[in-house]
Amino acid sequence: MASPSAASPTTGGSEAPAGANGTAKSGQTFKIGEAAEIPFSYGNNKGGQIALTVTAIEQGNPADLDALKLGDKVKGMIPYYIRYSVKNTGTTDLSYSSVTQVKGLLGDGTEAQRVSVIGKFEKCPNESLPKGFTNGQTQTSCALALAPSAQTKVTAAEYWGNPYDYPNKGLVWK
Repeated sequence: MASPSAASPTTGGSEAPAGANGTAKSGQTFKIGEAAEIPFSYGNNKGGQIALTVTAIEQGNPADLDALKLGDKVKGMIPYYIRYSVKNTGTTDLSYSSVTQVKGLLGDGTEAQRVSVIGKFEKCPNESLPKGFTNGQTQTSCALALAPSAQTKVTAAEYWGNPYDYPNKGLVWK
């Protein structure tokens, strides 16, 4: 597997949750590193509250994608790793839930191509929340986004899970 190219993560912001009454509003924009307090549900019975923070958007090397065996489907595309953390700020045990509704946005605001990875991809681990994921527990994760060329960059990330899904607007970090 190829080594990653020099990545320049974007960081900044604060750790304080933003939004009215502590809950982020549909369409709200955050700085990279700033936490958004959001309601979270998974499956039929898991509902709670999490603080979601996009911590970095890192450019990878096209050779990183070789491990995924996607062939010509990704020829000329540039991978970007959207690093984020999930903190349980509610009272519900969110064991085994998955926070996967994070995608990349290109500089013009359009959606970057998403890649769903089944199994392990060391460059961008994205696992379900561990057993005992109760109040105060934190886990880091990653979403893989592809830019169509070296001239087009992934410059922002969006969370589009319920209640920020259609017809509402997602939460954006840039």
